[in-house]
Amino acid sequence: MSVKVSLVQMNSQDSKAANLETAARLINEAVENESPDLIVLPEYYAFLGEGRDNIYANGETFPDGDGYRLMSGLAAQHKVTIHAGSVVEQDGNKYYNTTIVFGPDGGELAKYRKIHLFDVDTPGGTIYRESDTISRGEDVVTYQVGDTKVGCAICYDVRFPELFRKLRDEGAEVIVLPAAFTLMTGKDHWEVLARARAIETQTYFLAVGQTMSHAEGRKWCWGHSMVIDPWGHIVAQCSDGVGTTSSKLDLGYVTKVRGDVPVARHHVL
Repeated sequence: MSVKVSLVQMNSQDSKAANLETAARLINEAVENESPDLIVLPEYYAFLGEGRDNIYANGETFPDGDGYRLMSGLAAQHKVTIHAGSVVEQDGNKYYNTTIVFGPDGGELAKYRKIHLFDVDTPGGTIYRESDTISRGEDVVTYQVGDTKVGCAICYDVRFPELFRKLRDEGAEVIVLPAAFTLMTGKDHWEVLARARAIETQTYFLAVGQTMSHAEGRKWCWGHSMVIDPWGHIVAQCSDGVGTTSSKLDLGYVTKVRGDVPVARHHVL
């Protein structure tokens, strides 16, 4: 059994309309060229800007948000599952960094709110305080693509292996991580952490990033979106810049790796 995936790497800015147009174009191209079962977008694909007022103004309520309706329509049009990166979701007086997954009928398959918020002073001196605008999610989320169970995470979550062990214990064979990983941390940690999570969980790990600069050149993302197999090998990767990469996931290989090194049966703590 196999699942074909396409990763969409973006350079989102502070124009939501332009970002949505780019996302739709890249999804259409991936469908035409690769015929995937699952398409994944990066974190904050619809708007990547600064300032509480701007962030909130470009957020969405579900199911009437522009990004929500666009991705639902594209999923139904192409009969494909779309893991729609993340957007700012407004729910009452709270705002979340939220992934919505749409099934091939356009219906909502899953909703994951980012659990670990990025409050960091990076080595380059740039300060990030996600908790100034975003509330923390609480639920561990999986969904199905055919017979394959897929786990949800977002960006900074990758530094917390206990979440990924939980996803693996809930049956995930594939884990998806949309991200806007910073350049300064990404150049040293992105690949190492993503490969470690794949090896620990013995899953296919789809790490899908924003790339290049935003915030008028003040902030940079690492990109390097990639598909990692359950043995920890990178089997597909985006070039620098906006674009896509695709790979066929052999789910039988997940079973083989878990049989060869049965770590799930050896946990002590």
